[in-house]
This record gives sequence, C-alpha cells and structure tokens, in this order.
Amino acid sequence: MSTQNRLDDVDVYVVRNLIDRHARERGERPFALFADDSTWSYAQLRDIVRRVAAGFEALGVRQGDHVLSWLPNGPHAITVWFALNYIGAVYVPVNVSYRGGVLAHVIANSGARLMVADQRLAERLNDVDKAALQTLVSIGEPLPAVAGLAVLPEAVLMGATGSPSEPPRPIAPWDTQTIIYTSGTTGPSKGVLSSYRHAGAMSEALDAVTADDRALVNLPLFHVGGTNAVYRMLMLGGSVAVVEAFDTATFWDTIRRTGTTTMTLLGAMVPFLLKEPPSPRDRDHTLRQATMVPYSEDAPEFTRRFGVDIYTVFNMTEIACPIISVKNPPVPKTCGRVRAGFQVRIVDENDIEVPVGQVGELMLRADTPWTLNHGYNANPEATARAWRNGWFHTGDAFRRNADGDFFFVDRMKDALRRRGENISSFEVEQELLSHPQVREAAVLGVPSEFGEDEVLAVIAPVAGADLDLADLIAYLTPRLAHFMVPRFIRVLPELPKTPTQKVEKYLLRGQGVTEDTWDREAAGIRIKRERLGNTKLALT
Repeated sequence: MSTQNRLDDVDVYVVRNLIDRHARERGERPFALFADDSTWSYAQLRDIVRRVAAGFEALGVRQGDHVLSWLPNGPHAITVWFALNYIGAVYVPVNVSYRGGVLAHVIANSGARLMVADQRLAERLNDVDKAALQTLVSIGEPLPAVAGLAVLPEAVLMGATGSPSEPPRPIAPWDTQTIIYTSGTTGPSKGVLSSYRHAGAMSEALDAVTADDRALVNLPLFHVGGTNAVYRMLMLGGSVAVVEAFDTATFWDTIRRTGTTTMTLLGAMVPFLLKEPPSPRDRDHTLRQATMVPYSEDAPEFTRRFGVDIYTVFNMTEIACPIISVKNPPVPKTCGRVRAGFQVRIVDENDIEVPVGQVGELMLRADTPWTLNHGYNANPEATARAWRNGWFHTGDAFRRNADGDFFFVDRMKDALRRRGENISSFEVEQELLSHPQVREAAVLGVPSEFGEDEVLAVIAPVAGADLDLADLIAYLTPRLAHFMVPRFIRVLPELPKTPTQKVEKYLLRGQGVTEDTWDREAAGIRIKRERLGNTKLALT
C-alpha cells in the first residue's frame, strides 16, 4: 500500500467507501473466513453490513454516536463494527474479560446509550453502574434480563431490512472511527480516539502484505492487533481468517485449514510454539511471514524451523507503527528503524534528547495530520500529558544505537530500582524465558526492607517440568548483573493474561510476596557484587 495516498482520499481510508468500492471491483472474491468454515465475499459483506446498518439507524443510532460492542471474535463482531462505521457512528469495542469496576469505567467513559453484547456476558451488567447506557441488543439466546436496560433480540439488527441512509455529511478520513481502550494493566483503561486515517496509516506500514494475502486474526477485535489486521486487508482488498483466540495445540492446523499467509505473533505465542515437539509437518503450511512483537532471540530459530519470514515493529493503540524492521532483522532484540513520515526522539524527563545509547522515553510525531491518535476520550488531562510539547509521549523506555536501530527497554512505569541500580523487567524476563523449562515469566518490584525494590519473578514452567529454583538461580547468575537476579520466585501453572497475551502484572503486583513464594536468601543463596579491586596505572 503506497504511503503517498492523499489524506482526504475517502476511497482509501473510509470503511463505507472501501466496502462499496470492493463490492464493485472484487465482487465474489473472499473477504472473511470464519471458524465454522463459512465465507463472506466482498459482495456479501456489503449486503450484510448495509442491512445491519439500517437496523442501527432504526434504533436511533446516528453519525458520530458512540456504540459499545462486547463480542468475541467472529461474524457478529465484524458486522457490528463495519455497520456502525457505514453510517458514520463510532465503534467502541469492550474487552470480553472485563467485569466490575473496569467494565463500569469503560461504559461511563464511552458515553454510549446502546450496547451490543454476547448473551453470555450480559449478566455482568447487573453488577455495575450503567451510566448513560439505555439499551442492550443481545446476541444469542435466551434473552437476558438486565436491570435498568431495555433488552432487545439480535434480530433487530441481524434481521433488519431496508437500506441505510446517506450520512448527513460525508464521512471524512479524520472522523473518529473507533475508540479502543488500552489494556489497563498499569491503571484505568483510556479510550484511544482513532480516526480512519490513523487506522489506515497503521495498516500501510507493512509493504510486504498484499491483496493476495490472507491474514489470521486470532487477536481480539477490541484490541488494535485484531482491528489492524482486519482493516489492513479491507484496505488492500485481501482476506482474513477470523478465529476467537490463539491456541497452541491447533495453531498449525488452523493455518493449513484457512490458507493463512500472514499474521501477528505476540508475547508468549512464539515460545509456546517453539516448545512444542518437532514434527515432520513443521514446514507443511501456508504461513509465509509474520510480524513478531517483541522480536525475541527465538526469531531465527522460528524461521529455521517453520520457514516463516519475520518482521517486527513498535506499535501502540495510539500510534501507527513508526518503527519497523527489515525482513528477518539481523540485529538481536531490535524494534527496527524509523519509517518515512515520522519523527522520533528519545528524551529525558524534560523532553531533551539523550545521547545515542542512553535510555530515555520515546516520543514521536507524524508529518501528516491524523496519522496518530487524536486524544483520549473524555480525558483531557491524560491527552494533555501524552501530547505535551506537541509530541506524543509513549511512556516506553528506549535506546538507539549509532546505526539507527531502536530497542525497547521497558515501560517507564515498569522499571525497577534496587540498591541504586535501575533494572529492566523486560531484560530479566527474557533471560528467564531462555531457560528450557520456563514457559512464561513476569518480573516486578516488591518492597524491600532496605527501601526501593526487591526483584520478584513469577513463572509458569513447561508442562511436566521438574524445575529446581536453586538451579534456575544458578542458570541466571552468569546471565544477569548481580542486582538483577530475582530474590523471590513464585511458581504458577499459568500467568494471568489479557486476551492479547499481555501478562496482567498489576494483579501479580497486588498479591506481592505470597506464602508460596520462594526466597533465595532464606534458602541461603546470596549474590554479591564482584569486587575487582584496585589496579595500578601503568606509566611505562
């Protein structure tokens, strides 16, 4: 996809125009394949979307309205998203794991009067303040009873007839398309305001993906990883295979069944797949490339074993892949280099650029308007903090080498400080994950009796492993600075994660050092700084 498209080209960026154009030009070519093996052509997509859009209009939804969508991946989720955008309304997806306070926060922040929700989730609404919410369209039977809401069957949308109206004004690329809530692993979720142009700029980043590709969408459609994959293929006129979630055991069978050629690999997916037993069918599949985030030391092994080319990027819900790598990048742990159209700096707490090699916060801006987010919904304070001095501040610690490669170090709020030394939890986690018996790892700081932090590692071992924690410390000691070696280790069958495979560190941090946590110092293992002593200055 060329990055030279006009900013105001509605046929390139706006959902309504894209659907209409591809229905004319591509007709019976497939757009979406679902888990039940049903397939939508571009012509069918337009018919379905227009019908449901008319249903939304009959419920009073108008251009610019915010509507909540609380659905797992599947035909309903895509239909609701596209139908809302078709009439110029704003798609506001909700994490299907939300409940309680975080669910109430999203409902209130969205300002939505209407929600479309899976029937199995609807009962959670009885336990929360529903703010401005008035109506629930329930997907599935039986129809739930939700106190304070008018509950309607899905037939009011899926069985609607007629055609949607023309929007009162043409939908523009800079109109708000979606509000996607950040995962909230370090605090209350923020609703990222994303325009059609912002979504398009994100989708244009990967030149290696073409209209002939089929993207596997196993990241949720309430997450930018899922929506970006779908939107990229819609813009290109390609196709998607939509499944509800990543599953190690069925992953390669899903690739083969769907004819998937491209996808995103996040978080724990790569070690999960690599730690499966080798198979004669390891290269018997259609996947030709993947975007791996983060780019781990396992990437070359993944390529060798499975024959899949790897790219990596740095991205957030708020931005548009400003940093991207070449194919199979030779630099370990890189995020890539700055792509055309972006200015990127690594700065100190005063937004002063730091020297090459020094760690600071990554901030950026784009050459073209609307390429990045335009704020946080109903949260001007957070918007002002993020956009101070005319740059978007990512909240991520980075460093850059002299060749222009960028390296993620840690979340700014996720860095630890022990005995005067700064520690990257990401770096400790990478060494833990390199151990053949460690499947998942999360590193965080817990209060120390000496002030600052002690290092706690929470790990999940490989199935069937008999992991000796003292041996694990012996493995880490030569790989980490003395102050980075965890004092505490807690072993769980599985770490708590968001649906996008991000570890929910705030849960682990809240639990702290539990009764079942192992303390290496209590076990008599103390690791001290190596003293090098003084050397004489040679003058001869």
